[in-house]
Amino acid sequence: MALVDIPVGDVPFSNIRNVPQSIQDTPDLKGATTVTVDSEVNTSPEEKNSTFQLEEHPVDEVRPIKVGIIGAGLAGITAGVMLPAKLPGLDLQIFDKNADVGGTWFENTYPGVRCDIPAHVYQSNISPNTQWTEEFAQGKEIRDYWQGVARKHNVYQYLRAGRKVQKAEWNPEKGKWKVTVEHVDGSNKVGNATWGLFHSSNWDPNVDLKGKRVALIGNGASGLQVLPSIQPLASHVDHYARNPTWIADSFSSGNVGVRRLEPNLFSESQLETFKDPKAYLEYRRDVEKGYFQRFGAIFKDTPENHALKEKWTNLMLQRIKDKPELGEKIVPDFPPNCRRPTPGPGYLEALSQPNVSYIQTKIKYFTPTGIVTEDGTERQVDITICATGANIDHAPPFSIIANGIDLKSAWKRNGHFGFPYSYLGFATPGFPNLLWLGGPYSSGHSGTVPNSIENQVTYIAKVLRKLRSQGIKSMAPSKAAADDFVEYCDNFYPRTVWSANCSSWYNGGKPGSRIHGLFPGSASHANYIRRDPRWEDWEYSYINASGNRFAWFGNGWTTKEITPGAELTPHLRLPEELDLRSYMEGWWDV
Repeated sequence: MALVDIPVGDVPFSNIRNVPQSIQDTPDLKGATTVTVDSEVNTSPEEKNSTFQLEEHPVDEVRPIKVGIIGAGLAGITAGVMLPAKLPGLDLQIFDKNADVGGTWFENTYPGVRCDIPAHVYQSNISPNTQWTEEFAQGKEIRDYWQGVARKHNVYQYLRAGRKVQKAEWNPEKGKWKVTVEHVDGSNKVGNATWGLFHSSNWDPNVDLKGKRVALIGNGASGLQVLPSIQPLASHVDHYARNPTWIADSFSSGNVGVRRLEPNLFSESQLETFKDPKAYLEYRRDVEKGYFQRFGAIFKDTPENHALKEKWTNLMLQRIKDKPELGEKIVPDFPPNCRRPTPGPGYLEALSQPNVSYIQTKIKYFTPTGIVTEDGTERQVDITICATGANIDHAPPFSIIANGIDLKSAWKRNGHFGFPYSYLGFATPGFPNLLWLGGPYSSGHSGTVPNSIENQVTYIAKVLRKLRSQGIKSMAPSKAAADDFVEYCDNFYPRTVWSANCSSWYNGGKPGSRIHGLFPGSASHANYIRRDPRWEDWEYSYINASGNRFAWFGNGWTTKEITPGAELTPHLRLPEELDLRSYMEGWWDV
């Protein structure tokens, strides 16, 4: 998430003159109640402020803005690498509650944590790593990689570690966000060692599971990794999982068969081959191509989806041959990709062991020594591990307040909007200068996360470039534009398996609810749409007190014309160096 022009604590930030805005609550004819932002409009010369005067500055003299990135995970690091290059001179701060960058890979140290897709497609295109030790890298190797990217590209200079954001408030008079932060120790260790209750995202590596009775709650991505890691150690594991989930075939570059629990280590000869830039690029393209070709399997009643169901069902039944009675419990009745699948290496094999019980009955309450389910059964446990995932409604964990509305509550099911009301996954009407990175509607089923994030950062850079160079005080998407986007989404999703009867983070954990977790299209589709922002979908207020939208034209000069020795003809190049597809289009060329 990016906040533009933010004061933090008592840090002085530049004041910007205000253009009045009126806020009108209106019923959204296409769904929820939303907020309309109507900027002051000057429709004729007679109505304009007669005090308008030319501003004495070159047209390309950008005003300084402060941008705050909240979160230093993969997205925050990528923003820290790309934004300073795309917006020279940007005053950037990155806040994170943890002691270091890495996000989920800093926080998650639970047994068996690793990437469930090949590491070579879970890396930055800006800083690829040829020497991943194994195809599906362990959490520590991924964390070390992304921290290395941050060091290589000097992202740490922007980091404000151990800063937990408590609240962000929009001040329309000053035209900036006020962010309240709390200084924390950054250890991120939460749990009750005496009672033995832990969450997978706050794991204590000193916990001794040997010979203990363990309860594992949840069968999402983390739960599927934890079980095979603790099953050989524990005397018994009660695995609580209310909903079945699809266990996929391998997501490896070969894309065949069952992935083993043992590491898929790269051989010395492979690692040596990867040192050849051309050979390594070809390998990466071959692996990543498969992820951009997956989109067809998300549509209902297609040959691709039916083929997945048959293949995954057979593979799952083969893997529980020691407990065939599990078949009717674990094989879902909803189509593949309704919720995110995972290969789950070793999971079904561990589930089939004599010391593991698979429990689908809902938990009623905890006792000092165990867990009671709704059928009245109490099971004694020494340690409980909650692998229950993260926020699935996309509502921010802290208050974000603008124009009398708090997104923390407004995006929740019974809130003002009732869902993550958004324009293209980037912004929300009524919340000026607030941009989302990796938020609702942002990523899709196909493609890769790093590619999606890099495209989103590029879009955000274009927004920030416009804001700081064209005299814009604030900008937010119009209600009409956001409503049209939501209407498109609501008409697209029913043709996909995402709308089937399953619980997932795509639908906020409620089967049949509005889909908001994924972009309504393929990865290539999303990248194409983000290439050229639709500036007509945004509403603006301006710095100049007159409201003149062209005040930023300045005094008629450019900076280079008044700078001795500056290059005045960057457009002149050797003809053979010109690429007509991009000729004269770069913001740095004029």
